[in-house]
Amino acid sequence: MAGKKTSYLETGRQAMRAESAAIEIAAARLGEGFERAVRVLLEADSKLIICGIGKSGHIGTKLVATFSSCGLPAVFLHAAEAIHGDLGVYRPGDPTIVLSKSGSTNEVIRLMPVFRKFRSPVIAIVGNVHSPIAEMADVILDASVEKEADPLGLMPTSSSTVSLAIGDALAAAFAQARQFTEEEFAVFHPGGQLGRNLLMAVSDVMHPVATVGRIHREQSLREVVIAMTRHPWG
Repeated sequence: MAGKKTSYLETGRQAMRAESAAIEIAAARLGEGFERAVRVLLEADSKLIICGIGKSGHIGTKLVATFSSCGLPAVFLHAAEAIHGDLGVYRPGDPTIVLSKSGSTNEVIRLMPVFRKFRSPVIAIVGNVHSPIAEMADVILDASVEKEADPLGLMPTSSSTVSLAIGDALAAAFAQARQFTEEEFAVFHPGGQLGRNLLMAVSDVMHPVATVGRIHREQSLREVVIAMTRHPWG
């Protein structure tokens, strides 16, 4: 049993190391295309569309939340649902990020000419820079990996992690270029611990002195109880 636990632990560590190495390689590949992609986002007049399907779609929904949180409104477009009415989300010129591990996802390929009709500049985060989607995109970001991180080398692990990391890198660069501030960030995060850390003041959680029971240390326990239960505002 101990041996099996060690084996499982080592498999987990190897997977994480493989994904970390894949991100390092992808980071080293970033170049002029990445800068072009940031400029496309900065020139957006309205919102960003992020399109994908399958695991790439799940990565896309996370990136939508990330971009929205740093000041660029973003909407996820499911590649299969798009042709059944969801294309109504577009406005002329909306930039689009498409995600595809193979670069040959049929549902995305059939949308590329449609994006042209919307005058939408397309940024492709793809695992094959010589694929049909890459050939039709305006900006290509290389998300290729040598192998996946699971023992079979089949599960979307390293590939999906690299796509996510590239998307996060774009969001980080966009926020820097826009000089996005903590105050702006707080506006979009009023809830949760982030909101409390950034927005909450002492006055939000403390009662005014006039409404708080006050005693002296010489007073009796009975007087303390009365002061604790008194409601001067009632």
